Amino acid sequence: MILCSGYNVYPREVEEVIYQHPKVQEACVLGVPHPYRGETVKAFVVLKEGEEASAEEVIEYCRANMARYKVPATIAFRKELPRSHVGKILKKVLREEEGRK
Repeated sequence: MILCSGYNVYPREVEEVIYQHPKVQEACVLGVPHPYRGETVKAFVVLKEGEEASAEEVIEYCRANMARYKVPATIAFRKELPRSHVGKILKKVLREEEGRK
């Protein structure tokens, strides 16, 4: 769960909306530290092969399909998401990568 300015944001809800975008193949959502809000939503997105999209395009899609406080503040495009040997997305690895930045 992500706490944004006192609101509870469940990553799965945000991921489900992003997955509905026609250009998105995979998505993963995390809470990242924010100086004012406590945490803010960040999405990691893998696009379908041959597709192109901007971060603003994905954010606008989210604004149109979910509550404003749930909309990701940033989108990070990746070629692939880290996975375990059974295929589960490793959010812990993404969180560690964010901590190093």
